Parts: sequence; structure tokens; C-alpha cells
Amino acid sequence: MSRTVPSPALEDSLVARHGEAQRARIHRGVAQVAALWREEDGDLAAFVTEHFVSDPARLDATLARLEQALEQLDGHLNEVSRELRRPTDLDLGPLLPVDPLLAAYDPSAHVTEDLFRAKVGFVALLNFPLTTLAERMERGPGFTRAQWAEARLTGRFSRRVPAEVKQAEARASSDADLYIAEYNLWMHHLVDAAGHRLFPKGMRLISHWNLRDELKSRYADKEGVAKQRMIVQVMERIVTQTIPAAVIDNPRVDWDPFTNTVRPAPEEEVEADAPQRPVATDGAREDDVRYAKLLAQFQAARREDPYVPVAPTAIARSFELGRELPETRVKALLEQVLTSPLVPRVARLIEQRLGRPLEPQDLWYAGFKASGSRPEAELDALTRQRYPSAEAFARDMPRMLQALGFSKEKAAFLADHIRVDPARGAGHAMQAMRRGDFPRLRTRVGPGGMDYKGYNIAVHEMGHNVEQVFSLYEVDHTLLAGVPNNAFTEALAFVFQARDLELLGQAKPDAASERERVLNDFWQTWEIAGVALVDVAVWHWMYEHPEATPAQLREAVVRISQETWDRYYAPVLGGKGTPLLGIYSHMISYPLYLADYPLGHLIAFQIEEHLQKSGHLGKEFERMASQGALTPDVWMTKATGAPVSAEPLLRATEAALTH
Repeated sequence: MSRTVPSPALEDSLVARHGEAQRARIHRGVAQVAALWREEDGDLAAFVTEHFVSDPARLDATLARLEQALEQLDGHLNEVSRELRRPTDLDLGPLLPVDPLLAAYDPSAHVTEDLFRAKVGFVALLNFPLTTLAERMERGPGFTRAQWAEARLTGRFSRRVPAEVKQAEARASSDADLYIAEYNLWMHHLVDAAGHRLFPKGMRLISHWNLRDELKSRYADKEGVAKQRMIVQVMERIVTQTIPAAVIDNPRVDWDPFTNTVRPAPEEEVEADAPQRPVATDGAREDDVRYAKLLAQFQAARREDPYVPVAPTAIARSFELGRELPETRVKALLEQVLTSPLVPRVARLIEQRLGRPLEPQDLWYAGFKASGSRPEAELDALTRQRYPSAEAFARDMPRMLQALGFSKEKAAFLADHIRVDPARGAGHAMQAMRRGDFPRLRTRVGPGGMDYKGYNIAVHEMGHNVEQVFSLYEVDHTLLAGVPNNAFTEALAFVFQARDLELLGQAKPDAASERERVLNDFWQTWEIAGVALVDVAVWHWMYEHPEATPAQLREAVVRISQETWDRYYAPVLGGKGTPLLGIYSHMISYPLYLADYPLGHLIAFQIEEHLQKSGHLGKEFERMASQGALTPDVWMTKATGAPVSAEPLLRATEAALTH
């Protein structure tokens, strides 16, 4: 990785050839190339002499050609990867032993290095400016669209990571993702001390998404508190890895999560279509698999550190390169919500409504949402009847999109450009990366149809997909395809998800329900902000203890989760010392992603505030999404008139509480 140092004579010769007016561009371009040039790349002087472009028309043509070529390259490789992952991502039946191996293969892992070896990456660095985050934040508001495209072009060549390092990261990610996708619990087989079964037969919930959503749904249940407490106990067992290995995705054993005892389930209680599983009842806990998967992700990511001097840790890459928001600023935004004096005021309101002191499960209080007062079974009946299959959801998308405010023609265009598949896991959206391909909406559909949890997730993923269509097909430069970072696509998805009941034919919100929406957004942001801090703190701990074992990592995650809970949540919810914040599956399968959710809530609220003023969801959503991948504050200022901030949510929460 030794750096090549170009001679001053080389720059002088290029200036003599292209003119003094090009000196600054020559100096910058040669330096950018030299920083990543290796001895095996050949003759640096010959390369820059041949490929430096000074003619403006030829420079524009070079940018356009690279943009077109990279769109096709990225897009087709994305399609290959999607096909390799199809059996592990979709609910297509039992996996073959070879399927996880195919899913772990990343066909794009070699692309950046191949483009450097083919000198394509060096052509980009020689002729277009490589900007720092500080420069983009300072000068970005004045960039032309072409300048933004140039910045995104060179940004992809800002580091040169060996293909074997990227492939190792892909294998670790795929392995963790499959582990999480198959982490289900059969709720009918949870029993209390008296042997009572609190949940209906056939309910199979994935951790953590479905467990959390089931907990949230029980606020409309007269016996819901006992069920919620049991789910919290299950979650704590998962985090501490004291869960018996025999109960994971096994409907043939009963488990009391409080005493942690396991016994064979009576034959009459076993689901008719239950898969065959060994009936081990020794209660042996799951090995530290959860933390072995996380540790493998860390070790794979750590191998990339030496190749990215501008962001030499996965944490820095997550914030500086991924989000384009400094870690300190993100933490400050989260802590502004976590420590807000509005938290105890909202908590008191929840306590009044529940008629009891708050408990740890109330981290996920759902009573502000209209669905929180509706029995889950009632909502399930609605969605199962309407969506017996993924195809039925796809057929209904044009109607839903029109109901959201898109014109009939635009709704048809969007529905034609989105494909819906049944998910093996909880559900997700998969973007397309070239025009001519289509984003995928993956959602879970049970044997009896799509339940409300699956529907709610599907509406969220539809929001992702609509953004993905607009930010690919309607952006003026495909180098700008997408949005600033994951928090923005989450925010736009939240806009759809917040209207899921309207799309089922329920009443549109009035002033009172709008205040409830604000309080719900605030509480959800408060909830996930602490989870995000745990995620980041765990990665800092791993960097401080790079030789840690899975058991040591487990102890650290539990401790960090407990300390974060005790600082921000115990004063409001009690439960001192609970490791509950460590339950989120993203920590294992999507490391360092969780901060995008509270950021997404803040961004979504700013977007919602703007949409209410404009009154045109469809047109404004399209305008915002088609801006493309600008930096966060530039995108937000163009979209809503102000940079990313927590203040709009806090102001609105204060107003909602006052009313």
C-alpha cells in the first residue's frame, strides 16, 4: 500500500500540453491517482499523459460514458446477487445445503479492484474532483447537478479495498442474515407457571420484529399485560443467550421462559403442519451463536480498515462515508430526544391511559396509533381476507397508491415497476440499480394470508420501493440514484407506513388523531434512539477488544444494554438492569444500521410537516425522492426548507401535550 509520488516534471509536461489554465486540475488529478497507484499498475506518467482530458465537451462525454457503463455494471451484478440469494431471502420451501453458500457469494466484490486494474477508476480520479465530506457539506448547496454526479463518481473510487476483503464481509453478512431469518419462536408453546398457553396455536414469530409487533398489538387485549411480560422475558433470554437451544423454531416442545424449563409438548397441542424437530428437553442454552455471528461481522469489517485512511474503522465508514453525518452530530441528535423534558410528560400521559405504572414493555407503547385500540384479531381478519398471497398485495398496489395521492397514471407506473415476493424473514425492500430492472417488495405471508404485522411491514416496504423507483427512473444522473443515506429511505417508508389503516379503509386522521401521531412519532424515536446508541457502543467495545470471544462479547452487550437502559429508560419505565435494548436483530444482521431509524423518524417528521403544508403527498414525495443522493442537509433543505433537525418533532410534541 505504499504511495506513488509523482515528479513535478510530470505535472509541468501536462501543463505544457494542455495549458496553464489546467494546472490546478492537473495537480489535483495526478495527486488523486498517485494516492492509489501501485507498482503493478504500470507507468503512471504514461497513463496520465494519455488519459488527462482538458476539452470540456470530451470531459462531459467521459462523464456520461462512465455513468452509463457503471449503471449497467452495478445493475446487472445486483440482479445476479439477488438471484443467488433468492432461496434464502424468499419463502420457497426448505433450503438446500448449497443455498447459503450461493447467498454468501458477492459477485460485485471484485468490481472496484477490477475497475482499478482496468484503469477505469484512475480515469475518474484523474479527471474529476474527489471531495471530502467537509467540502460537500460546505460547498454542496452551490453544486450543479453535474458537479454532484462527479462527486459521486469519484467517491466510489476513494478507496481501494482488495476483493477478498469485500468477499469476506459478504460471507459474514450473509451468514448472520440467514441465522436471523430462521430465528423463530412458536408462541403457542410458551407456557406460564400454571401451564397456561397465552398465545394462539400456529403463531410463529421471528425475533425481534414479530415479537415486538405482537407485544405492541396486546395493548387492546384485556389480558395483554401478562402476554407482554412474557415476550419481554423471551427477549431478555435471547439477548443473554440463556434461551434453550431446543425451543428455537421448534413447535414440539413447551417452554416456560420465566423458569427456563422445557418439556415435550403434548401431541394434541402440536400444530398439524409442524416441521420435524428433535425434542431435546435438557434445557441446554443456545451457544453464543448470536455473538459469534456479530463477532464474525466485526472481524470481516476490520480487515477493510487499513485500506480506508479517511475512515479507518467500520464506525467511521458508517457515519462519514455511509450517512455523511458525523458520529458526534448523530449522537447529539439522539441524546437531544433521549434527555428531553418531554419524555416524562409523555410517559405520564401513557400511564394515565393504561391505569398502571409503566413497565419495560411500554418502551413499545402503541396506544397513540389508531391500530393500538383495535384488537389484533380484527385487523388480521381484514388483511388476511384482502391479501391471501403476495400476488394479491401486488394487484392492490395501484389502488393503494392512488389513495396515497398519486395520480392514476403515476400509480400504474409505480406498480408496474415494483415486484412483490413472499419473504422468508420479516420482510425487506431490495432496490434495483439500473433502469429496466425493478425493486422488490418482500413481505411475510402466512398459510392463512397476510396478517396485520405482515401488512404493516409490506406498506413500509412499499414506501421504500416507491422511493427506489423515483430515485432511479426520474433522477437526471444515475450516478445520483438513491437518497442521501438509509435514514432517508426509512423516513420515506415511514410516510407510507403511517397511513396503513387508511389504506385498509379506516377513517382519515382528524386534528385529535394528528396530535396522537405526533406523540407516537416522539415515543418511537425515543425508543429506538437508545437502541442505536447501544449498537454503536458495542462496536466501539469490539474495536477496544479486538481479540474478544463470543462469550466476552455477550457479556459486554448485556452490560452496555443495561447501562444504557438505566441511564435513559429506567427512570421512566423501571426495570433497572434489563438488557432489553440488545434485542434488535439488526445488531447481528445489519451492524451499525440502527441509528438510521431514529434519524429516519426525525427526517420523516420534517417531511410530514412539509406534506401537511403542501397538501400534495404524491407530487411532493416524487419531487423529494427524485433529487437523488445529495448530502443529508442539502437534500433536506431542498425538500423541506431546513436541514436535518430534532426541533420540529420536539416543538410539535410540546404542542400536542399542551392540547
